[in-house]
Amino acid sequence: MHVNSGYFEVDLVRGYSDTFAEYDAVVVPSGSCAASIRHQHAMVAHDAGDEALALRAQATATKTYELSEFVVDVLGVEDVGAYFPHRVTYHPTCHSLRLLALGDRPLRLLRNVRGIELVELPHWDECCGFGGTFAVKNPDVSEAMLADKMEAVIETGAEVLCAADRSCLMHIGGGLERIRAGIRTLHLAEILACTDGATA
Repeated sequence: MHVNSGYFEVDLVRGYSDTFAEYDAVVVPSGSCAASIRHQHAMVAHDAGDEALALRAQATATKTYELSEFVVDVLGVEDVGAYFPHRVTYHPTCHSLRLLALGDRPLRLLRNVRGIELVELPHWDECCGFGGTFAVKNPDVSEAMLADKMEAVIETGAEVLCAADRSCLMHIGGGLERIRAGIRTLHLAEILACTDGATA
């Protein structure tokens, strides 16, 4: 949100690069955070005139993965042994679609969950209206977009809405709760963590 609002916090980039430099991979359970690290960290360092940091930031960014990307591409796994006997619809978030190009990786993981009934979300490629500070700066537009997204979710008859970005789940989940839709929101990781006898 800092960068999208015009606040280039170079110390945050430095802290991330210093903290995670020694690791082989960094796994992020948020498409928007992974996108920021990959597409903005080096830019913020360049803007601050710190080319050495820009190089370090780029090196760290290349080994930073969104969760489904890491599981499918790095580990080579599409079936994690999960069990979730519920009707679920999946909302692909804007950053995961447009900046990370995750494609169907999250869906491939969900399709291998035993017991799941996975139903396609109508207008799945449309934004939910959160967009970080967008919802704060443009509340009327944001609420209209949220209403459209909630209508699509309800149309599926799903018990659970799944996404891979907590901010979108918070936005949509809050809206669904206010109208008492009876639809839970769960992060992809929460469903993949479920096994026989476990509940999410």
